[in-house]
Amino acid sequence: MTLTKEQLFKAMRMNEQKSDENKSEPKSNLSFKNMVSTLFHSQTQVHIFHLQTKSFSEHKALQKYYEEIDGLVDSIIESYQGKYDIIENYDSIKNQDYESIEQVINYFKSLDSMIDKARKNVKESYIQNQIDGIQELIYSTLYKLRFLK
Repeated sequence: MTLTKEQLFKAMRMNEQKSDENKSEPKSNLSFKNMVSTLFHSQTQVHIFHLQTKSFSEHKALQKYYEEIDGLVDSIIESYQGKYDIIENYDSIKNQDYESIEQVINYFKSLDSMIDKARKNVKESYIQNQIDGIQELIYSTLYKLRFLK
């Protein structure tokens, strides 16, 4: 069977379209990207809270979080990218100024809630374990903020 140039180009275009369709991000990848974008932002946001609080105990609790979250997020992204592909187009999130300890506690609770929703799309147990480490840091920080004044 011999194809004309026109038929050959048409077949090539169809293959390119199929290839482009396969490159679009599945919903689970978008959920993961949103989660890690928020976690990246949490380091900056918590650092801002750390610098604006007037409470020494809050200052120290928040310092521990922003110093540790970077390595945890870096590890989880590297694991994910090792199995799948490079994450691109990270979300940009607006920073907030410190208003009160209640605001900061609510921030950490909403961060944890977001993680609970996003992790449902993660199938790999080793990535789930890394997410557990992040939630452990969040709850350790919440404990210090709530009870160690």
